[in-house]
Amino acid sequence: MDILGENVEKLREFCYFCIMIDKIVKYFPDLTDRQREQFEAMMTLYPEWNEKINVISRKDIANLEESHLLHSLAIGKFIKFTPGTRVMDFGTGGGLPGLPLAVLFPDVKFHLIDRVGKKLKVAADISEKIGLDNVTFQHGDSGECHDKFDFVVSRAVMPQPELVRLSRKNISSEQRNAIPNGVIALKGGDLESELRGMNSSETVKISGYFGEDFFETKKIVYTPV
Repeated sequence: MDILGENVEKLREFCYFCIMIDKIVKYFPDLTDRQREQFEAMMTLYPEWNEKINVISRKDIANLEESHLLHSLAIGKFIKFTPGTRVMDFGTGGGLPGLPLAVLFPDVKFHLIDRVGKKLKVAADISEKIGLDNVTFQHGDSGECHDKFDFVVSRAVMPQPELVRLSRKNISSEQRNAIPNGVIALKGGDLESELRGMNSSETVKISGYFGEDFFETKKIVYTPV
């Protein structure tokens, strides 16, 4: 390929990734240049890793920005974490929702935990390559983590009652945010039976934050602990 052809190809790649982060920029217009660069890098790194380790459904990797990164960032619409807040990502898999939230909130500490070491390896590599210094990792069961956090976040890992039961020991009694410490989970579908008896839980439709059809059935469930 000649020099002109190479430059055209690079321009196409650049424009592709610019388009791919348009939705994030649309809903989070105050991102710094560094944050935009970090999200752009995620758009490159996740597909590269997914060829080796299936952390995102291969049928869905083309929807990475909307279905995974933006979905994770819905928590950032629900709550603006106070600087210094500590958050555990329970069952993070390949780093979702923890890594996008760590980019959005650089002054917040995130601890990502998962039983599957190869998925956690993906999250750790992406974190390092995009220059995150507010993220730590733990390979193992949540029962092995004895630290205290303001919030535990999770993305469709298990039913809310079980998630709250397992997370309760990790929730700090010290309050520093606008809402009480607790568990914030990203979920979808009909949650009536799952949340029966959990009267303190609050359910928020993500479609109130983002207009894409994907979010019509997506919800945030918050349970103060």
